[in-house]
Amino acid sequence: MKKTLILTATTLFLGLNYAFGATFVPADRVNTVGEVLLSKNNLPSVMFKVTDTSVSNADIASTGVLYVAKDLLEYAGSDVEVASIIADELGAIINASASKNKAFSNVLSTIVSKADSEQTQNALLLAKQLSMNNMSTKQAMNADATAVDLMVKSGYNPLALIVVLGKMDGSITETLTGKPANIKRTMAIYDYISYNYPSQLKVGYNCREYRNFIEYIEPTITKRESSKKELAKFKKQQEKFKKQRAKDLKTYKATGGTTGWDASYSVLKTLMNSTEIKK
Repeated sequence: MKKTLILTATTLFLGLNYAFGATFVPADRVNTVGEVLLSKNNLPSVMFKVTDTSVSNADIASTGVLYVAKDLLEYAGSDVEVASIIADELGAIINASASKNKAFSNVLSTIVSKADSEQTQNALLLAKQLSMNNMSTKQAMNADATAVDLMVKSGYNPLALIVVLGKMDGSITETLTGKPANIKRTMAIYDYISYNYPSQLKVGYNCREYRNFIEYIEPTITKRESSKKELAKFKKQQEKFKKQRAKDLKTYKATGGTTGWDASYSVLKTLMNSTEIKK
């Protein structure tokens, strides 16, 4: 009996020691959390790989591998925050952002290389940079919204996406003006959740980053809700946005993970190498 009590006490001690001493390692949770996101949303199966460098997922249709950057995972302190990072990557893939950017960038690069003067090349390079920047901002917000859909369907709190983006470094302008990091994206995420999943807002997210975010946006929300015109405009935009996200997700599932941009990439590649583009 005495021996049994000693063993029980030892087991309990070790269990408590593990519970309080264990360190959360986001990279170790990628496969488990990623599989939940895929299965709950009936998405095509892929392998998950944590990488030390940023790797484009533009070729996921052929490789079957989704790369998750280790430096992004450093902002995750729980499974739900790991889920937000993976869901955002999936969102960009589902919306065809990765393959579209790749095709767009490569075609422009070829055109630039065949330009007939240094002045023309410089002008085209500037146009490329501006186009890619505008495209990436818009597509990042689209990916965020799709990520919200995926997280909700999987049982993860989508507000974690706001928190993770808030932990990241903001732009110089945001820092100088005292705005929360990535405020344009986080505000868009909040709006999308408030329109499509209002019950999630009641759940909230208990951390400093989320409280600071809510405090910052409160005047904007109050102003919008007090104006019938602004509120009607907001609802119209959100309804349109919701339909587009649903359409992209449906298309991705129907094609088994192959987007229109993936299918047409070989044609674009041929165009890039074609002698049709002359000096």
